[in-house]
Amino acid sequence: MTEKKLIELCIDGDRKSQKDLFDRFAGKMFTLCKRYARTSQESEDMLQEAFVKVFNSIDKFGFKGSFEGWIRRIVVNTCLRYLEKDKIMFEDIDMIEYSSSNIIQSSALEHLAEEELLNIIALLPDGYKMVFNLYVIEGYSHKEIADMLNIGESTSRSQLVKARKLLKELLIQHNRTIYEKGAVG
Repeated sequence: MTEKKLIELCIDGDRKSQKDLFDRFAGKMFTLCKRYARTSQESEDMLQEAFVKVFNSIDKFGFKGSFEGWIRRIVVNTCLRYLEKDKIMFEDIDMIEYSSSNIIQSSALEHLAEEELLNIIALLPDGYKMVFNLYVIEGYSHKEIADMLNIGESTSRSQLVKARKLLKELLIQHNRTIYEKGAVG
C-alpha cells in the first residue's frame, strides 16, 4: 500500500491503517523520543502522546513535503512540551569563545555504535541535551531553538558549547573504559 493511500485511510479513521502507520514510523520516532527523554518510560509516554497528536491532526497534513518529516516535527514538539512541564533550567550567559579542541572529533564517533552514542548523549543535563539534539541532530538554528524553548539565542549557543564540551569528556571517559577493558581482557 502506498504511503498516500495509508494516510487517506487514516484520515477516514480506519483503525487497521492507523496501526500500520504507527508500526511503520514508531521505531524511528521512539529513537527520537529517547534522545530527549530521561527514562525509557518517558520515551514511551512521549511517543504515545505524539501519535495521538498525529492521528488527531493527520487531516491537516495536506500531502505537501515529507510525511515522515511532518511526523518528526510533531514528535520533537511533543517531546519539548513534555519536558517543558518540568521547567528545565537553562543558564543564560553570553556566548563564550571556545577553541577547536572543544569540538568532538569525528574519528572518536566513528567507532561508536548508535545505541552507545545515544546512551552517552542521554547523560547530558536536560538543557544541554535538548539544545544539542535540536541543533546537531535535528538541524534547527539557534534562533529557532530560542523561539521553541523561550530562551535567548546566546543561551542556546552557550548550552551547545557546554554540551559539546561535556560530551567530549564523556566520550574520552567511554573510550578509556573500553581501552582498559580491552587491555585487561
